[in-house]
Amino acid sequence: MIKNLLLAMRPEQWTKNLVLFAGLLFAGGLTDPALIALSIQGFLAFCLLSGASYIMNDLVDLRSDREHPEKRRRPLASGALSPGVAGAAALVAAAGALAWAYRLNVPFGNVALAYVCLNVLYSFVLRRVVILDVMSIAIGFVLRAVASVEVLVAPAPDIELSPWLLVCTFFLALFLGLGKRRHEVIVLGSAAGDHRPTLERYPRAYVEALIGIVASSTVVSYAIYSIWPGTVEKVGSTRLVYTIPFVVYGVLRYLYLMLATGQGGKPAKALVSDRPLGLSILLWAGAVAIIIYAR
Repeated sequence: MIKNLLLAMRPEQWTKNLVLFAGLLFAGGLTDPALIALSIQGFLAFCLLSGASYIMNDLVDLRSDREHPEKRRRPLASGALSPGVAGAAALVAAAGALAWAYRLNVPFGNVALAYVCLNVLYSFVLRRVVILDVMSIAIGFVLRAVASVEVLVAPAPDIELSPWLLVCTFFLALFLGLGKRRHEVIVLGSAAGDHRPTLERYPRAYVEALIGIVASSTVVSYAIYSIWPGTVEKVGSTRLVYTIPFVVYGVLRYLYLMLATGQGGKPAKALVSDRPLGLSILLWAGAVAIIIYAR
C-alpha cells in the first residue's frame, strides 16, 4: 500500500519543484547553509503538496483514466490502491505540508495555500475550460517561483526575483503544458473528447501554433531578463546574456523531442532522460552560478 501511495503521488514529477531553488540561486544564497536548508524544506513541502494534488486529480479522473492507454496503469485506475485510502493520504499530506509551510514563515505558507487552492480549482473547474486549463498549470509554476523567494524572507528580507524571470517561468511552463496537450490529442485521437471534453477544443494545428508563439515568448522574456537593468545591478555584470544560447538550445531541443519523437506527453521524464537536453540545463545552471558567484 505504501508503495502504491508513493506511486500515486508521482515522485517522478517532483522535478518540477526544483523551481523552489530559483530564489536561492539567483539571490546568491548557495553559499549560505541556513538559506540552503530553508530552500530544501520548501522543496520537500511542495513535493508533498504536489503529490497530494496528483492523488486528487486521479480520484476525480478515476473513470476516464481507466479508459486511457497509459493512465490506466496508475495505482488508482488499475485498482491497486483504494480510493478511500488515497483520499485520506492526500488530505494528511496536504495538511502536513501546509502546517510545515506556515511554520517556516507566514508568507511562504500563504503561497503554499494559494498553490493548493489553485490545484483544487483546477481539478474541479479550470481543467474544463480551454486555454485556462494550461494557463492554470503555468501559474502553478509561477507560484513555485514566488515561494522560492518567500521561504527565504525571514533571514534574507532583501531577496527578490525579477518580474521578468517570473514572466519567463510562466511562458516556459505554458510551453511544456501545451506540448502535453498536443501529445494527448495525438495519442487519444478521436477518443480525446471522451477522456476529457476540453481536448476536443484543441485542434492539433491550433495547439502547434500556440506552441510556436509561447516558445518564442519564453526565449525573448529570458533574453530581456538577462539584460534588464535591475538584473545587471543585482548580478553586478552583463554576462548573463551569454547564457541565452543554452536557453535557446533547450527550447529548440524540447521542440525537437515534442514534434519529431513524440515525447511531449511527459516533460519531467524528457528533462531527465534526454542527455542533450539535460546537459544544456546543467550547463545553463553552471554558467549562471559562475556569473553570479564568481565576481
